[in-house]
Amino acid sequence: MAAGALPGKSLVVLDPELRLAINVFGCEDGHAQERSMFSEVLKTVKEGELWIADRNMCTVGFLSGLHRSGANFVIREHKSMPWEAINSLQAVGSIETGDLFEQTVSLSDAGKLLLMRRVVLKLKKPDRNGENEIAIFTMLPTETVTAVVIAQLYRERRSVENLFQTVTENYECQIQTLGYPKAALFSFCLALVAHNILEPFAGF
Repeated sequence: MAAGALPGKSLVVLDPELRLAINVFGCEDGHAQERSMFSEVLKTVKEGELWIADRNMCTVGFLSGLHRSGANFVIREHKSMPWEAINSLQAVGSIETGDLFEQTVSLSDAGKLLLMRRVVLKLKKPDRNGENEIAIFTMLPTETVTAVVIAQLYRERRSVENLFQTVTENYECQIQTLGYPKAALFSFCLALVAHNILEPFAGF
């Protein structure tokens, strides 16, 4: 018999250098969208940080909030983003998976314009979702951070997915008998704590 989905939802922030979960935002409503937790996430953002995320995190409010906090971002474009092109795409290099292009775009937030770089990786082969290109927004300076580096930073976000796989397989964070949101979220957080404790010893 198929098991029902556990109640509750979590949004976890991972430090890619430490390979540790450094923050978790829980919601007891398992049907809620991650975006409903963005306002709480933005309260924790510190100046000088670099946030790397998939397109679920790509909203006008979140990108503008990161910028207002003095942080930067490398976040994949969501198709709903209402950006406007300042110039056309220009070829800027390539990596093993495809060719890189870049342009400057603007984003309007409450009447204020935010100028960003839009880096596009045109893939040699479609990805697992059948998509032929990946577009990434960032405000990292062109003088010191190339499009190649931006594409590599985004690809490394998979370390988050690897963490969740490790937690699920090794720490039994999804206990089917926990039917209450608070209990399920608490179990998940305990699994993250166990991962953080043991991760530094993983290479030994």
